Amino acid sequence: MNILFTVCGRAGSKGIKGKNFREFLGVPLLYYTVAAIELYKEKHSENCIDIALNTDSVDMVRLIERLDLGISCIDRKEELAGDYVAKIDVIRDTWQTMCTENHMEYDVVIDCDITSPLRTVQDIENLIKKYTEGKYDIVYSVTNARRNPYFNMVTIDEEGFSHVVIKSDFVARQQAPVIYDMNASLYAYTPAFLEANKCAKDAHNGVIFMKDTAVLDLDNEGDFELMQIIAQYLSKNDKEWEKIYKRANVLCD
Repeated sequence: MNILFTVCGRAGSKGIKGKNFREFLGVPLLYYTVAAIELYKEKHSENCIDIALNTDSVDMVRLIERLDLGISCIDRKEELAGDYVAKIDVIRDTWQTMCTENHMEYDVVIDCDITSPLRTVQDIENLIKKYTEGKYDIVYSVTNARRNPYFNMVTIDEEGFSHVVIKSDFVARQQAPVIYDMNASLYAYTPAFLEANKCAKDAHNGVIFMKDTAVLDLDNEGDFELMQIIAQYLSKNDKEWEKIYKRANVLCD
């Protein structure tokens, strides 16, 4: 397969300042994503793999260039740098740029979110295996949800009264439909879907399951602190993530 891995990160962040190039357990957060891709690449030499960073951050470009791994750095277009730009538009632009620059037709485009460092090579393998079933436009990672909009998730109306998000007569959690959280860690797109310029809600979607670690992406300072505690534990107790942790530290040397 011809695989394009995309890594997309802006310089700005309202939740955690400079989170995309911040250190995580003493290593730039970005390097955990690079470590996972590089370990997958080494394990699957049968594939032709390119990696592209799309960013408007000089600091992130410097972090990538010092690795000397042949990762392409694509300048984020101004119109794709706003707070409300859909990430799929950035991924699409990255794919189009790489196709043109490398004269390559990719079989799949895989996006790895920088703020989800706890993925493993096995997660990437599961994603690609699901994708190669050939019936999905997009395959993405999920975890079991801790709350359920049919039962114990509420919204508050204009008068201050709370209501279950989806009205139901369920009196026990076990009665409610099973719900999953999109953890935003891994996405695989068909080039045809990206070419069609459609929204994800219009796609035929498939999912893979990842380990539930309670906090899987970084949106605020509390997430960052909790994630480091979990990551420290996994570095000693999860052999698959220990490999990512060790490679990320090697990249940092």
